[in-house]
Amino acid sequence: MALPQPGPDAASRAALRFIQRILPGVDAVEAGPLSDPAFPRTDPPQLSAAPTLDGSRMRAETVQGEPEARFAAFLDGTQSVRIVARHGGVPIVLGIVAAGVRARVDRRLIAWTGSAPRVERRLYLPFAYAPALSFEGDATFGVVDTTDAALGELPSRHPAALLESAIKSVRRDRERLESALAEAWCAACDEPICIDGGIASNPRVASSALAVGVVKTHNTIHADGPDLELVLGLAQGERTTPFRIESGGRAQVTSWYLRLRDNRGHDATWGLVRIEACATVTTAEEVDRISRWVLAEGAPLALPDGRWDKMSYGVRNSEEFLRAIA
Repeated sequence: MALPQPGPDAASRAALRFIQRILPGVDAVEAGPLSDPAFPRTDPPQLSAAPTLDGSRMRAETVQGEPEARFAAFLDGTQSVRIVARHGGVPIVLGIVAAGVRARVDRRLIAWTGSAPRVERRLYLPFAYAPALSFEGDATFGVVDTTDAALGELPSRHPAALLESAIKSVRRDRERLESALAEAWCAACDEPICIDGGIASNPRVASSALAVGVVKTHNTIHADGPDLELVLGLAQGERTTPFRIESGGRAQVTSWYLRLRDNRGHDATWGLVRIEACATVTTAEEVDRISRWVLAEGAPLALPDGRWDKMSYGVRNSEEFLRAIA
């Protein structure tokens, strides 16, 4: 006997009722949320060599000194994507994005009082292919046109292409919330914050000595040839020579790779993170200091999250909190 499938969550039911009120007869879609690993990746894995700060070949260096827990807060964001209905072959997507800062007070993580966590629930759909769905006047849900010319090239009418454009819009909204909170922390506080992901998208954050980005995914590896072998061969507690990342539309940052855990018996990027800090970080002493801060956050383990080899407990705590309120 087939087991009953779980129904949609409360937010999806509310979104569907809203859509059906505007568009009687629209088709409901029974689909679970799309988990982040399932999101379409528009960029293929690539290698992109970056120049070291001193112009020399990349080297592996042992981080000097003992790990020290210096981060005063952790910032992360979450996103949830669900197809709740379709109009013809056009998917109507519910996206829920959230971001928050968890501050460390007396060795406990609590919601930062300087700025409340932020949650947005929006419907994402392509007005170019479904003009009847342009119901911006109703404030029940925010509505995003995923075929807005400002977002870039018009996607194909293919349902998969329309879904991909919706997911990209959800990502942009999540990154906008994260960026605003990071900027708020850097403007109001005087202690360092650990940010899940890069910091180069916001020039104010990228130029702050307080912001440290920890990148866990390696779709682009900033090395090639012998340098690539060096990066992938880092031992636990080793880092690379710092290098400069400069890309169109993003602020300049200093970056380096750091191995958090021994990857023997695992894949080449297991336990490997890439650090981003402001461009004024140039000396080995500064790079080692920030590396010690990141290494210190390896305990307690971020279990049972499958990314525990790269994720700090503070970031996991942030994600769990955001899932609870979103």
